[in-house]
Amino acid sequence: MITENLSETSLFTDKKRKVVSATIRQKRLQLKCPKNKHKMKKIYHLLLIFLSMHSLHSQELSIPTFTQYLADNPFVISPAYAGIGDNVKIRMNGLTQWVGIKDAPDMQSLAGDMRISDNSGIGVFLYNDKNGNTRQYGGKFSFAHHLILDKYYDQFLSFGISYNLNQFRLEIENFNVPDMAVRDDRSVVNHNFDVAVLYRFQDFYFSFNASNILDKNLDKFNINEPGKLRNYQFYTGYIFRENRNSDFEVEPSAYVQYFESDGRSSTDLNVKLRWKDSEDYYWAGISYRFLNDQMLEPVNIGPMAGLKKSNFYFAYSYQLTTNELLAYNSGTHMITLGLDIFQGVSNCACTF
Repeated sequence: MITENLSETSLFTDKKRKVVSATIRQKRLQLKCPKNKHKMKKIYHLLLIFLSMHSLHSQELSIPTFTQYLADNPFVISPAYAGIGDNVKIRMNGLTQWVGIKDAPDMQSLAGDMRISDNSGIGVFLYNDKNGNTRQYGGKFSFAHHLILDKYYDQFLSFGISYNLNQFRLEIENFNVPDMAVRDDRSVVNHNFDVAVLYRFQDFYFSFNASNILDKNLDKFNINEPGKLRNYQFYTGYIFRENRNSDFEVEPSAYVQYFESDGRSSTDLNVKLRWKDSEDYYWAGISYRFLNDQMLEPVNIGPMAGLKKSNFYFAYSYQLTTNELLAYNSGTHMITLGLDIFQGVSNCACTF
């Protein structure tokens, strides 16, 4: 069987969600019985395997996206942002999901982007992602070009492209229970591309990103699984402020993900408040994620906060799981550390 790096945002189909919910309810009732408490460790392990191992229609080779992009680093979701800003921007990120469940998903990443000319930029995103007995690691190498549509009204259009290198592997040496469908080492290297466009008009922004635009090669596993890896992201928002020199800003935003392989999708609704202190600033906000066919039933929700002091950046985000897993974990935690270095003001307004 092939596993997929899915989190509580895995956007199960209705049938799968019902099966997962019923299984968890059954295990919860069993745990209430003292004689079964010694089975808790085993149940946690089986629960994690059940959630992360689906049918052969589940290998996405995609990177989990929570609130990394809200840590003042939208480059991690769209290559079209590469090179915007006056610094070389570096962001290190640690994401731990479902704290309290053994072998729950865990990811580390390093992102950096910089301007290479007045209207062009490059970036790189490296990651290591582990979920149960599956691991994927790789990188994205990006280029963006920025155009001025109207300099007087600050209207810009940007295009970006990324080359993606991903290695996905089943760690069969860690299997506690033999799987007759997997008897040898299973790994695959996937090459793909992302393309993106970004439109900015004064304090409004909208980006569209198409990820993994090439179909994958199924010969490696010789099984019946979807060959389409494509997924699409829409990110938009507006910065409310009195003027460009205001010390206080309010920034609502929305982030939508759509997976072509099975039509599943989700939306993040976010609000950030930012206080400026000369060259430094502090911010706080909240994020609310839901499946697009269940708007009033959040997948997770949580606060976030951060600061930029001189060249140093720090952010923390907490996501509370609101589905059946709530009883078994204390939520998802994310920490971002960053540096903004080598300051140099651009001669083009499109990369300010």
